[in-house]
Amino acid sequence: MSNSLTRRIAEAGSAVKLLRNSKIGMYVYPVVAPEFQNWRNEQAAWRESAVLFDQSHHMDEVIVEGPQATEFLSHHGINSFANFDLNRAKHFVPVTPNGHVIGDHIIFREREDKYILVGRAPTSNWLMFAAAWGKWNVRLRYDPRSPSRPEGERVLREHYRFQIQGPDAPKIFEKMNGGPIPDIKFFHVDWINIGSKRVQALRHGMSGAPGLEIWGPYKDKDYIHSTILQAARDAGVNLVQCGSRAYSTNTLESGWIPSPLPGIYTGDGMLADYRDWLGADMYEAAGAIGGSFVSDNIEDYYVNPFELGYDFYIGWKKDDFIGKAALAAMKGSPKNRKKVTFEWNRDDVLAVIATAFEQGTPAKWIDFPQPNYASSSADMVMRDGRMVGMSMFNGYSWNERAMLSLGVVAQDVQVGDVLTLVWGEPETTAKTSTEPHRQAEIRVRVSPTPYAAEARTSYADSWRTRAK
Repeated sequence: MSNSLTRRIAEAGSAVKLLRNSKIGMYVYPVVAPEFQNWRNEQAAWRESAVLFDQSHHMDEVIVEGPQATEFLSHHGINSFANFDLNRAKHFVPVTPNGHVIGDHIIFREREDKYILVGRAPTSNWLMFAAAWGKWNVRLRYDPRSPSRPEGERVLREHYRFQIQGPDAPKIFEKMNGGPIPDIKFFHVDWINIGSKRVQALRHGMSGAPGLEIWGPYKDKDYIHSTILQAARDAGVNLVQCGSRAYSTNTLESGWIPSPLPGIYTGDGMLADYRDWLGADMYEAAGAIGGSFVSDNIEDYYVNPFELGYDFYIGWKKDDFIGKAALAAMKGSPKNRKKVTFEWNRDDVLAVIATAFEQGTPAKWIDFPQPNYASSSADMVMRDGRMVGMSMFNGYSWNERAMLSLGVVAQDVQVGDVLTLVWGEPETTAKTSTEPHRQAEIRVRVSPTPYAAEARTSYADSWRTRAK
């Protein structure tokens, strides 16, 4: 318990107090330059030409291998592994024994006994703990995300990772491959050429336009990067490199909520042991909750797979997996909320911004393209004075010329309804990422998820298309 999450919660008085008063500062996407051109051009590129995302630094990587690798991952994720063949990928989602989402990873199957998982820290930490807690015959190798502020120090990873998307991306693929690439199905993996290198490529897309994600040994990163850029020039394609400012907004159009609060701050047994295992400086202890919604009960910030549209993944036919019984009890519950996009009212947004030019205490600053002042956001969405939803991730889309956010609402809320989002925090906290401010009300129109029509119509069958 020494220097653990358990101890941090006890010292703070509650998990809510700990996280709402975190001094970690702004959530930073590491290493990659904030902008290569400007974030407006970079956002437009995934709709109009092609964009290059450098994903080498902001995500954890966990390699799981050994005789029980499949059994271990199947037990700790909601997904079915029945048809998970080699050279396939999945959106892997673990939940707690109580059925609350911990996070998610993209999982790749490289061998019968080897998987690579890529994503944010909560899922990585859970799997590393679970491997030891359950005494599984597996080996885990952990490559954490690059430091948020490397301060000029050299940064090394096990793999580079790039993604190329946009309507002109196929021209680049053919040029860098030296001919047509294989017909790779959505979330399938195959090998392609990039110059003199053979690399693995996943058919994937984050911003609404399917593309390819490629990876390989980090030592090859500079060669791969320069070869991609040259292939784009040779193909006559305006390939725009995307900086960290625009990168963090791509999901607003495609509908993935990247940072739900992991539901691990309550619960006995395995969960209590997990909080004892988590260090005081790890994501779960150092992260921040921001937003207008304040509850004494940390569980009010949790979400379950039904609310995020992940029930499509649940492998009900598996003998057992962590959280199965809890999810069975939640299935069909009228208490389950549903995921939506909130389109913020233009005039109300401009009125909030205008307060920064007035005397007195302004409304909470809306940073462009994303007000990324906490690791997990929770803003109240109201109807007739009653909270009916929670906004969880927000930002501005140049493509849509709109401020958008992703979140959850009560089941009786319908697309087209106009609700009120409360913007700003009700009291001063110790967060260094917030300035003195007052709350403001912003009208929001409930809209489909994904918001971008391209994402709703072009993706393979998944939570995106099921949410139409």
